Amino acid sequence: MTRVNLLVLNYNGRTLLEACLPSIVTAAAASRHPCLVTVVDNGSTDDSLAWLRENQPQVEVRRCENRGLCSFNDVAAELADEVLFLLNSDIKLAEDAVDPLVEALLADERCFMTAPLCLLFDGTTYEGCKTAVRTRMGLVQGTVFFEGHETAIDRPDWTAASGAVMALRRDLFLELGGFDPLYLPGRIEDLDLGYRAFAAGYHAKYVPRSLAFHRGMASFGEVFGRGGCDELALRNTLLFQWKNIRHPWLRFRLGLGLAARFAWETLRGPWTAAERRFAIHRAYLAARRRRNLVSPSRHPISRETAFFRRFSPKRLGGAS
Repeated sequence: MTRVNLLVLNYNGRTLLEACLPSIVTAAAASRHPCLVTVVDNGSTDDSLAWLRENQPQVEVRRCENRGLCSFNDVAAELADEVLFLLNSDIKLAEDAVDPLVEALLADERCFMTAPLCLLFDGTTYEGCKTAVRTRMGLVQGTVFFEGHETAIDRPDWTAASGAVMALRRDLFLELGGFDPLYLPGRIEDLDLGYRAFAAGYHAKYVPRSLAFHRGMASFGEVFGRGGCDELALRNTLLFQWKNIRHPWLRFRLGLGLAARFAWETLRGPWTAAERRFAIHRAYLAARRRRNLVSPSRHPISRETAFFRRFSPKRLGGAS
């Protein structure tokens, strides 16, 4: 039997805990493995902790500094459980979701992470977690809506990343350094983790026998709005490429793509809503201000090429 701990990240999310946590407790109890459920609280100032004490007293609580997903790094280092589930507070789990992820993880010593099929709360709309990687105008994008994804949803495969819900080996997560605080307050850090793992010779698996449900943008959307979330994603995409991409052709395409984006944004500026005007310029300047925090990767360029080939939309969407 394998010790499993389901970690739920929370920041002022009492209403989400009320809606989602019972399903996680139920899924943990249904597993054949001994499971704990732990709420990782990032300094909440609402009534989250009071609600937990009254309604879910069996759930452990670990309080820590608000460092987004990086809070999982600190908690993982303190635990002894072999497998950790990392869950956003807006995730529900199907009752039988735990064991398929654990079994797939333990069946392959080079697998560091597993991810479920994820639907929206309506129970029918696909949301992720089979992620392909492509480039658009020089920028790397992780996407679950690649060509052919509709027919690939039910087919197990590898995945490049998984954001809101994943199961992973605690030792490998720590060996890889966890989530990089370079991307705080968040976005793209899951793709960075998947990329670093692949470069180190590990991989992540998509396991559609396991089912999760995601509200989506429940915390980031409320704080930053759609435009702010898009700017964060672009800022962090640039940081991801400056950190990880060494291939001369990809670097050339990034420069060319940015020049085209800047020119287009400047031309259409007068006809763009004020809150969206020059968003690409702002994201680029924000990334430049953090560039001194970038620690360039040392992996061989051959691993970089293999990553894009293995997780191309054509491969993930095509027949096995």
